[in-house]
Amino acid sequence: MIREFMDHHPLVTSWIGLALGMVIILLWAAKDVSLLPSQRLWMIIATIGLAGLCVWILRWEE
Repeated sequence: MIREFMDHHPLVTSWIGLALGMVIILLWAAKDVSLLPSQRLWMIIATIGLAGLCVWILRWEE
């Protein structure tokens, strides 16, 4: 089931993978920074959007 989804939706799969990696790096890098929970939430949302934009831009080369 997961393999079929990955085969049928490669861009979504790339977006999820890149977003997951970027969010993990963001949370690790900001662990010692005193941010409000809402600030962390908006940074995570912006990071997920940025990952989608990166995948979309890389798609232009095909």
